[in-house]
Amino acid sequence: MIVGLNGNIIYREPSFVHVDVKGVVYEVFVSLQSFASITSDKVELFTTHIIREDAQLLFGFLEMSEKNMFARLIKINGVGPKVAMAICSTYTPSQFATIINNKDINGVKKVPGIGPKSAGRILVELSGFDLELLSSSDAPKSIAYSQASEALESLGFKKDKITKALSACSTDDTASLVKEALKLLQSV
Repeated sequence: MIVGLNGNIIYREPSFVHVDVKGVVYEVFVSLQSFASITSDKVELFTTHIIREDAQLLFGFLEMSEKNMFARLIKINGVGPKVAMAICSTYTPSQFATIINNKDINGVKKVPGIGPKSAGRILVELSGFDLELLSSSDAPKSIAYSQASEALESLGFKKDKITKALSACSTDDTASLVKEALKLLQSV
């Protein structure tokens, strides 16, 4: 499994790049977000390697949060790599987290290739994933954010206010997050 590449870009188009890694050239499909962020020929990409009966495909991302978003999207029934890459090209992880949090079906339908039925399924399947996208990429912190969010939700607070409160917190363990977020939520 290829999980990352570090090399020089020898050819580029908006949907893919060719990366030379010590004499071996890989074709890596990239989102428009990643393509626009590539400023030099030297590049480090986090990759998702998809092996099929008829092809081996590499999808590359400059940020781990975008790779995580792509990986989560392709697990949804009816969402393949092409649609997941279209979502990554349309929205940054933080923008998509806002769409998930607001349950904005029209925002999801703006992505080419997604109709109302698929948009609804994506929003249902990704419920709660917005906190993972907003929090940093290290696992203990995202688990703590998820647990704190669930705890605050069970106390009756609305999800959008919980997300805002948790993003303003400076601690990273569940109990401290809940305490700090409660103070912020009660002062609002």
